[in-house]
Amino acid sequence: MKNMFNILVVVLSQIVSGIIWWFWLGNPANFKDGILRHDPINTYGTIHTGGPLVAVLLGLLIIAITFIIERFLSINKAKGNGDLSMFIKSISSNLAGGNISAALSECEKQRGSLSNIVRSGLERFQQIENDKEYDPEKKIAEVQRAIDEAVNLETPLLEKNLVIISTVSSISTMIGLLGTTLGMIRAFAALGASGGAVSAQALSIGISEALYNTAFGLAAAIISIVAYNFFTTKVDNFVYMIDEAILSVMEILTIKVKK
Repeated sequence: MKNMFNILVVVLSQIVSGIIWWFWLGNPANFKDGILRHDPINTYGTIHTGGPLVAVLLGLLIIAITFIIERFLSINKAKGNGDLSMFIKSISSNLAGGNISAALSECEKQRGSLSNIVRSGLERFQQIENDKEYDPEKKIAEVQRAIDEAVNLETPLLEKNLVIISTVSSISTMIGLLGTTLGMIRAFAALGASGGAVSAQALSIGISEALYNTAFGLAAAIISIVAYNFFTTKVDNFVYMIDEAILSVMEILTIKVKK
């Protein structure tokens, strides 16, 4: 289902960009020669002359923006409610005082990835705390196992779709370069076919194709690279706080079971 969402975003983005390129940018009203679309009279028409690769690059730009919004919302949701540092302090304080129920209550209020991980460990601890079949070492091992399972479930959600943003940053530059190359080929072909009498229209179409493909390729790449680095940093900081919370919880529980 999650992969279907990604595929749907990619397909719809390319369809929407194709519609924009052909019906809006390629509107006959943007050209002196109408439906022939060879002689633009404004910026929209000039961008259209950049060729089909402009539509592809617009699609990549839409894909990047879509997944940037998705990552922003998802990571904010994963943080839960309130300040994470205060949440960790509150959990540690409650556990140090032996009030596991209060710690679980804090997890319910926080409702984020970190709280889900901590809650998994605390709930498992409650289940085996008074079980005589488990010695102190086994109790700690069971809690650690429950926490590790929760981490394995939550962490991938933080990093999901970052690879798509990274891919867009890479291929948009290459597609832009391809469009630039094709545009220059068209420009020099027009120059060669003219036998010295250069056709300004043919030459400008080739140069426009080159420059607009370069512009859109760089725009998509810059946005994607900045977003990827931004979200990677946020995820790394979040994972660090998760590790800090797990370490604090495990230290307190270890002291508690060995008393």
